[in-house]
Amino acid sequence: MINILYTDTSLLVINKPAGLSVLPDGWEPNEPYLVRDLTEEFGRLWVVHRLDKVTSGVMVLARTAEAHRTLNLQFERHETHKVYHALINGTPAWNEHTARHKLRVNVGHSHRTVVDHAKGRPAETAFHLLQRGKTVSLLEARPATGRTHQIRVHLYALGFPILGDTLYSAPPTDFIARPALHALSLTFSHPINGKWLTIEAPYPADFTLALQRLNHEIL
Repeated sequence: MINILYTDTSLLVINKPAGLSVLPDGWEPNEPYLVRDLTEEFGRLWVVHRLDKVTSGVMVLARTAEAHRTLNLQFERHETHKVYHALINGTPAWNEHTARHKLRVNVGHSHRTVVDHAKGRPAETAFHLLQRGKTVSLLEARPATGRTHQIRVHLYALGFPILGDTLYSAPPTDFIARPALHALSLTFSHPINGKWLTIEAPYPADFTLALQRLNHEIL
């Protein structure tokens, strides 16, 4: 069951579960995917933006072509505001930091993105430290751009890979069985009436349990 956060005749906002691709995966074409599951209940949907298969959290889809065009423009012009929470390996000395490593998708089955200051595309993520533990910390991330795996690669490049993100060299952990990254909130203008909406997605159970372990570690 997918948690519906908001819906009307123009758009649908959901709390995407981790482990579910937004669209069919070319490497795993027979796996279930988000849009197919939602279309059965809500009819045709247009994808405006994506979350990684392993990432949970807030995501908006359009229910009409007009809403799709308007929302697409907002994302292209960076008029939306996205907030993520991540549990990371390590304890940064800084409380705030902005990463600006240029990124390039490295084509291949591993789906990795790499830092490439010569040929990469500009990318920017602002980080704010929320809780500092002995071995694990909680960060807020606010991406100004939307590159593939942007937050994950920026944290890896800074030396603080996301907890459980073995694709980007995080060590094995029993805190959580996937990268501990959650899209917490999304702010955008309603495509029809122009009203600004900020919609938050509660943490899923696995992220909550990992955070409780972090809190226990701090105490």
